[in-house]
Amino acid sequence: MTSKPSTPDSPASAAPPESISTAEAKRRFSELVDRVGAGERFLVSRRGRPAVALVPPTGELLEAPAEPPGGLAATAGALADWDDLEDAVAAIYAARRASVDRPAPDLG
Repeated sequence: MTSKPSTPDSPASAAPPESISTAEAKRRFSELVDRVGAGERFLVSRRGRPAVALVPPTGELLEAPAEPPGGLAATAGALADWDDLEDAVAAIYAARRASVDRPAPDLG
């Protein structure tokens, strides 16, 4: 069952989405991405049942806030505004070298 796809000049709601199988969607994925980018819509079916819709992204989707990074990635750039970071690191190394209870390792 194939319906006439909408065109970029017509509203997406004016025509029902074109129905395609998952196998066909897999074969034509790059083409479908281009066509969806131009405003067309597709309904991908698996075993005869609708599984997913390929539609152009809406403003809500495009404006959704990104999840903040977690773990070690969350620290990326955290020290970028620390103007005297190099001096602070040098002072830490100097203090470790001068320490008698916990000597700093020789890193070469």
